[in-house]
Amino acid sequence: MAIRIVRLGSDRASDEGTRIGTVRRPPRGVPKTEFASQNWYDVWYPNLAPSVETMQLGQQAEDEKQWAAFAKRYRAEMKEPDAARSIALLAQLSHGANFSVGCYCQDESHCHRSILRALLLENGAEVRA
Repeated sequence: MAIRIVRLGSDRASDEGTRIGTVRRPPRGVPKTEFASQNWYDVWYPNLAPSVETMQLGQQAEDEKQWAAFAKRYRAEMKEPDAARSIALLAQLSHGANFSVGCYCQDESHCHRSILRALLLENGAEVRA
């Protein structure tokens, strides 16, 4: 049992389980009824997405210093009680169920999901490569 960190819209693994979209906004131009069938997500959970301001900071990051500023701000948001409890819950659930969390970004290394991966691991989650 484990969590997969995925790019939303990508093909699903056979044992992936429920796909959770940790994004601020649903995919554009896709009817809600087709989110799951088009491999976007089964459940939308923006609680673990960066705030709009923080997301913009990450999207505009052009160097490591700017990316580090984004990462610091996103980590601070994830320390807020609701987000911290959500991360702890997902980490615990990863020991008994297969599911995935993800975002739309093509490059995980410059996406909040890379930081979310680290936060889940720091909270004892089983994370599949």
